[in-house]
Amino acid sequence: MSLTRRQVSAAGLGLPLALAVTGTARAAAGRPRPRPRTLYIAGDSTAAQKYADAAPETGWGTALPFLLRPGLEVANHAVNGRSSKSFVDEGRLDAILAAVRPGDLLLIQFAHNDEKATDPTRYTEPWTTYREYLRLYVDGARARGARPVLATAVERRRFDAGGAAVPSHGDYPAAMRALAREERVALLDTQALSLALWQELGAEETKKYFNWTATEQDNTHFNPPGAIAVARLVARELLRTRVLAPRDVRRLDDVIPESWITWPDGGATA
Repeated sequence: MSLTRRQVSAAGLGLPLALAVTGTARAAAGRPRPRPRTLYIAGDSTAAQKYADAAPETGWGTALPFLLRPGLEVANHAVNGRSSKSFVDEGRLDAILAAVRPGDLLLIQFAHNDEKATDPTRYTEPWTTYREYLRLYVDGARARGARPVLATAVERRRFDAGGAAVPSHGDYPAAMRALAREERVALLDTQALSLALWQELGAEETKKYFNWTATEQDNTHFNPPGAIAVARLVARELLRTRVLAPRDVRRLDDVIPESWITWPDGGATA
C-alpha cells in the first residue's frame, strides 16, 4: 500500500497511521459541500410558468429543467407582459438580485414587450433605453458574483406569402448582440435559431408548436411541443457558449414527453 505525504509525515511524528487516515477523512467530511447552482430566468410570457387556466400555453422556461442535470435548479421569474423596463420598475429584478448567490446564472430574455411603443410603462428604444436596462441586469448579477447570460428574444410565427419565416423583433436582437460583445457577456442567439427552426418546419407545421387551439390562433406563445423545442435551443446554446459543461445538460437529442409538462393550479401573476 502506498502512503500519502501527509501519512508519511504523521508516521514520522509517531502518530498511529490509522489515526492519521481517520483525521484526514474527518477533515474532508467536515468541509461544507458546494451550494448547488441556480439558473434564474428574467423574461416575459414566452418563458414564463403558465397555470391551469392558461393550458395548453407553455413557456420554454417550464421545459428547460428537463434538459439540465438534477441539482442544477431553475428559478423561473419570467412574467407575462413584462419588458426589460417594467420588470425592473416593478422590483422583480431586485427580487432576483436579493436571492442570487456567487456562481449562479441569470438568463435575461426581453424584447416582445419592449417593442410596444404606445405603452410608456414598457417601451424601450433598442439602441438606447433597451441596452441601458439590460445593463442593470448584467451589472447586478456580476456585482453579486453571478454570471449574466443574454438571450435574444425567441421569434414569433410569421411567414410571408412565399412561405419564408419573417423576423419580427426589429433592431432589438442586434442591439442585444452588440451589448453582449461590448460587455463580454455570453449570448444565446435564440432569435436566429428559432427563426431558422420555424423556416425548416414551415408555415403549417409550426402551428403544432404554437398555442393554436379551436378558439385561439396564437403566433407568439407556445404549446408543450413548442416550449420543449425552444428549451432545447436554449440548452444547446448554454452548452455551445460554455456557460454550462457537458455534464450539466441531458436529453439534448431525446424525446421529451409532452405529459411531463404540467400547469399548476392558481392564476398566473399578471
